[in-house]
Amino acid sequence: MACFIVPTTEAIVTTIAAKVIKKKEADHHIDSSEHISLSRKMGWLNNMLWGGSALLAFEHVWHGEVQPFFPFLTAASDPESTAEMLHEMATSGTAMAAVVTLAWAGLCAAVSAIQKRGKTEEAEA
Repeated sequence: MACFIVPTTEAIVTTIAAKVIKKKEADHHIDSSEHISLSRKMGWLNNMLWGGSALLAFEHVWHGEVQPFFPFLTAASDPESTAEMLHEMATSGTAMAAVVTLAWAGLCAAVSAIQKRGKTEEAEA
């Protein structure tokens, strides 16, 4: 019903964090030619979260769970449905946001390992 709100909220927070991090990297003249910057990695997370949230929102619109007028979410129209919606957000929405974030963390770990291996091979040559 509204599970897409949780990853969307995370996407908003990480987008703001990425902008702050990018500004700090620019202020401190951090060289990103030797490694991938944290702001760029945060951009990957943002793309994953925004894309997934958009697909989930579209799916909810398609099934008539989101409407173009107040209260926007059909489940918010009565207290019983609202409780069910909040439960879905707490379970499914949180799980989806966590899985995307864990997948991103795995991607970042893999990239770091590849970069480290490349530096080791370069040093040996």
